[in-house]
Amino acid sequence: MNKKIAADVYTQTASDGYILRPAAMEEVPAIWEIILQAKAQMYREGKHQWDENYPTVPILENDVSRGWGYVLVPSDDDSDIIAYGAVVFDGEPAYNGLWDGQWLSEQPYVVLHRLAVADRWKRQGMAVRYMQAVCDLAFSRGIRSFKVDTNYDNFYMQRVFSRLGFTYCGRIRYDAGERMAYEKQL
Repeated sequence: MNKKIAADVYTQTASDGYILRPAAMEEVPAIWEIILQAKAQMYREGKHQWDENYPTVPILENDVSRGWGYVLVPSDDDSDIIAYGAVVFDGEPAYNGLWDGQWLSEQPYVVLHRLAVADRWKRQGMAVRYMQAVCDLAFSRGIRSFKVDTNYDNFYMQRVFSRLGFTYCGRIRYDAGERMAYEKQL
């Protein structure tokens, strides 16, 4: 199932055979399956970042309709969704309330939410590939800052952030609780 992507929509082709591209609304059911896999893993590991109330299908549909939903796919099969995330260039209101720390910069930034990798692609560096492609996408748009957050018990994402050169900057609050905030300058 090849997706027709408008010429004005950015598709990041990685040199290693992967593409980061906007998700299509008809892909939401497949994306939801990946989210359910991630929720199940978090539940098995006793993590508390995602639950039955977050994320949901309406949140994913909103991501896609707003142009935030991006999928990582192999360059030779763009219907095989490896990973999903919400790539937002409009800011994150919770990031205005950083406390117990300081951002590295106050310039425009990209933020990534809801990153999930399909079970069959896990332990192959796909979260790192996804985030590197987001770095490239942001850089191509003139954005030089990448901000993210994660739960205190999400040690996997904390290792990914460290591996990619993100700096811990402080804490932020959402209705669901506090998160650790990170920034990388591009």
